[in-house]
Amino acid sequence: MIQQPTKELLPAGPAPELGFRLNEIFYSVQGEGTRAGMPCVFVRLHGCTLRCSYCDTTYSIDRRSGGTDVSGAYIAEQVRAYNCGFVEFTGGEPLEQIATFPLMAYFCDEGYTVAVETGGHIDTELCDERVIRIIDVKCPSSKMTPLNNYKNMEILRVHDEVKFVIGSREDYEFAREIINTYDLGNRTAAVLLSPVFGTVEYRSIVEWMLDDHLPARFQLQLHKFIWHPDTRGV
Repeated sequence: MIQQPTKELLPAGPAPELGFRLNEIFYSVQGEGTRAGMPCVFVRLHGCTLRCSYCDTTYSIDRRSGGTDVSGAYIAEQVRAYNCGFVEFTGGEPLEQIATFPLMAYFCDEGYTVAVETGGHIDTELCDERVIRIIDVKCPSSKMTPLNNYKNMEILRVHDEVKFVIGSREDYEFAREIINTYDLGNRTAAVLLSPVFGTVEYRSIVEWMLDDHLPARFQLQLHKFIWHPDTRGV
């Protein structure tokens, strides 16, 4: 059973004083989405309920091992040291740590552009309205489709992005249905189709998308072409 965040569960106190389970913080270029290629500080929090078949950050999902307990002040200090105005929270699943919500608002108050990449099973309504939500809707090949929280499709803001990781024709058709059902092309900054790395022909996805005149953007994970696909901290 996945516990969903509520206002009543939000921790009290200043965000720098809150506790987090951190996997890593690193400075790189954004590899996906509308800001691909831009310098970004990534805050990777540790732990995730999902077990996607194609997960490429398995080192950050098991709560029984890995990760370090840190304060929000520690995260803020590390982020500031990179002198970069763009910070993204990722995981693992960052929103399974409910203190992430006030910490993201804190960074917004500090003048940062703040994004969060979430697996889509956690209710994102408590995200500060300034936060860019990048919601990864799980397609059938992920084996996690039953855990999609479709409320997130109903509360999107115009600067949010929705991503579908595509590993098969079935995945594409599932994504197409969600895109059309929720009119995502008109309600978000971008609808992203991203191939499962190394398992599906890129051209196939592009041709399907073009044939259907789908209001989406094909993307590749830029960082996996700049560095070896298994490289951490990039």
